[in-house]
Amino acid sequence: MRVLIAEHDYVIYTELLRKAAPEIEILSSGDSAELSKMAADAPIWLGQPDLLANLLRQGHTPQWLQSTWAGITPLLAEGLNRDYRLTRAVGIFGQVMAEFVLTYMLVHEREVLARLVSQVERKWDARLGHSLAGRKALIVGTGDIGVSVAQFLVPFGVELYGIASSARSQAPFVEVGGPEDLPRLVGEVDFVINLLPNTPQTHDLYDAKLFARFKPSSLFINVGRGVSVVDADLVEALKEGHLAGAVIDVCRQEPLPQRHPFWTAWGLLLTGHSSAPTSPPAMTQLFVDNLKAYAQGEALRGEVDFVRGY
Repeated sequence: MRVLIAEHDYVIYTELLRKAAPEIEILSSGDSAELSKMAADAPIWLGQPDLLANLLRQGHTPQWLQSTWAGITPLLAEGLNRDYRLTRAVGIFGQVMAEFVLTYMLVHEREVLARLVSQVERKWDARLGHSLAGRKALIVGTGDIGVSVAQFLVPFGVELYGIASSARSQAPFVEVGGPEDLPRLVGEVDFVINLLPNTPQTHDLYDAKLFARFKPSSLFINVGRGVSVVDADLVEALKEGHLAGAVIDVCRQEPLPQRHPFWTAWGLLLTGHSSAPTSPPAMTQLFVDNLKAYAQGEALRGEVDFVRGY
C-alpha cells in the first residue's frame, strides 16, 4: 500500500508512520514538483488541505484523502475534483480546544487583561475575580469538538447550551437548539463559543442584529471559521457595548491585513489561529486506524459529505 504525505511536518509524519505501519510504502517530499510526481503513483494521501488542493488542481486524484486538519475548506474550492473519499481529522482536538476556550473564559472572569493594564500603570488592583460556577455557555456547533469542549467545562459548574443543525436532547447540554434558537440563546448566556464549520449556511451568521441580542457582560469566542462573523458589525457591537469582549482565533483572511479594524478594536483579542494545533502522534494514530478500516472496507472516521461540506 502506497501513501503520499503532503505536510509541512512531513519528516515527523514519515517517521511516525514508519513506526506505526512499517508495511506501507511512504512517498514524501518538501519539494512541490517532487510531490506532484509522487502523487501520480499514490492512491492514498495524508496531509494538509492547502497542499493537497494544489495536487488536485494539477489533475491528480487519490482514492482516499485523509486531512490533517479538522477544516477542509481548500479541498471544497469550486472546480476541484471530488471523485474520491475524503476524511477530516476528528477526535484529536477536543482537549486542546477545551484548554484554549477555558483559558480565555477564566481570563475574562478573572479580568486578567485589566489587571495587566493596572500593573503597567503601577496601580494596585484589588478587584475581586469571579467564578465560572453557575455561568452559562452556548456552544454553537455541537459536533465532535463541541461536545468535548462541553465535557471539559462540566467540572467547573458551567451551565451548557448548544446549537446544532436541528434541536435535540444531547448530554451534557441543558438544551440544544436549532439555528432558529440562536437569537434567543445568545441573550441568555455569558459565553458564546462559535465552533461552526465553513458552509454556505454559516456565512455572516454573527451580524449586527445578532450581536445586539448578546448580554452586555458576555464574551464571544470564535474558534470556528472567520466567515461566520461580519467583521465590521463585531467591531461596532464592541464599541456600542452590546458585548464585553471577543476572542478571535480565526479570520476571513489570514494573516490579518495590517489595516484591518480588528487590530485596534476595543475589547478584542487576536490569537492568530492557534487554538487547536494538530498533534502528529494523535493524527498518525487516527490515520492508521482509518487505514485498517479502509483496507477492510469498513466505515471511516470523519468521512466528509461533499454536499454538506463537513
